[in-house]
Amino acid sequence: MSESVSELNRLSERSRAILRQIVESYLETGEPVGSRNLSRVLPMTLSPASIRNVMSDLEQLGLIVAPHTSAGRLPTQLGLRMFVDALLEVGDLTSKERRQIETQIAGKPTTGIDDVLRQVGEMISGLSHCAGVVLADKQVTRLKHLEFVMLEPGKALVVLVGEDQTVENRIINLPQGLPPSALIEASNYLNAHIRGLTIGEARTHIEQQLQSARAELDELTKRVIQAGLAEWSGALDDRKSLIVRGQANLLKDVNAQEDLERIRLLFDDLERQRDLVQLLGLSESADGVRIFIGSENKLFSLSGSSLVVAPFHDEHRKVVGVLGVIGPTRINYARIIPMVDYTAKLVSRLLT
Repeated sequence: MSESVSELNRLSERSRAILRQIVESYLETGEPVGSRNLSRVLPMTLSPASIRNVMSDLEQLGLIVAPHTSAGRLPTQLGLRMFVDALLEVGDLTSKERRQIETQIAGKPTTGIDDVLRQVGEMISGLSHCAGVVLADKQVTRLKHLEFVMLEPGKALVVLVGEDQTVENRIINLPQGLPPSALIEASNYLNAHIRGLTIGEARTHIEQQLQSARAELDELTKRVIQAGLAEWSGALDDRKSLIVRGQANLLKDVNAQEDLERIRLLFDDLERQRDLVQLLGLSESADGVRIFIGSENKLFSLSGSSLVVAPFHDEHRKVVGVLGVIGPTRINYARIIPMVDYTAKLVSRLLT
């Protein structure tokens, strides 16, 4: 049982109803709600005085807060977390929304899965009216050809071509004293061994081959091969492709100065892509949708934003990426959670 559910079980029925109504009102309007308005919409008959007593108890528990001198209350981050974990009634997508998502990612294009993921980011941003994010292992599908091109002493360009005609380039540092013939030898050797393999498979295969290739290749050539493969399969962050779409959606319905400041801070957060990659990486170990609210993660501690993400899998049920949305803490969780979940499942189906 989650901590939020455990805490909720300690609340009375009227406390739960009032907390739910305060959060739902906040998600809809962004404004504090007072006892008089609550008394009109609660599913039970309570006087404004009784409601104020309950609100005082909820405030002492840290679930709601009175902004400035307002008589109304807003949910705190803790109150939002309790609502999302234990009170939220998650809706379902409309048939129109399902068709939109299915049409967008109906089949693999000839240009590769990366294009599909970019379209998914744009699509989920449009449907959610938030920023869409997709983090995935970089796709070069199966390798077709690799070539080293000398740029200047000590540097070379690695050109990698996939079977789907995608082309990517990287610059690597060369060992001292490397003759140009070693680049040709390294290219020839790799092209004889990597065709039809993924980058990961190619690296494993070549590392095994190099152990028995001492007589076939000189030491400098082997170092070029290892440098090229290391650059391509690199560190975790370098092997990830981060797509962020629809940041402009975050500027809609912004009128208060503090909202503008929050959005500015969020844009700053998104610029620090390494932190976002690390945060999304945490979601790869989860099964299903994960929700981060405000300062629950250091990336959004200042902007007070929410992140709703879900992992997607390949044909081996290995998690190969996550997708979701970033928005203010008052996003429509009931609608966005099933949207993210459904989209992730469709992408997984596409990859199998």
